[in-house]
Amino acid sequence: MKNFMAIFLGTPSSPKFAEFMAMEESKRKKIEATGIKAWGDWMQKHQSAIVETGGPLGKTKRTSAQGVSDTKNNLSGYVVVKADSHDAAAKLFEKHPHFTISPAIRWKSWKFCRFRGSRKPDSAAS
Repeated sequence: MKNFMAIFLGTPSSPKFAEFMAMEESKRKKIEATGIKAWGDWMQKHQSAIVETGGPLGKTKRTSAQGVSDTKNNLSGYVVVKADSHDAAAKLFEKHPHFTISPAIRWKSWKFCRFRGSRKPDSAAS
């Protein structure tokens, strides 16, 4: 089996997110709670395929030839899963709770890339 990193993409400036944030707080909290429970259930159901639970991503920095600066992107979180193929990894996320229960809460789509894992630097090069 191969490892694949699923990247959560979304944007807080989307019309759906603005609509969600404009909801009455009690209604919004109920949707959030339902979504969090469903996400936990999804994680439990797919436990055997999850290599790294990942998590949300925070503020972003960019490093370039000009130095380090603040930047923004649509990366919201990640999880690493194992599957026989790229397609099989993507299919794990069909009907994911972020689409079916709380699609306005930042999650727009997923991107999948082959993840080979980390490699330790060669100690002889140190």
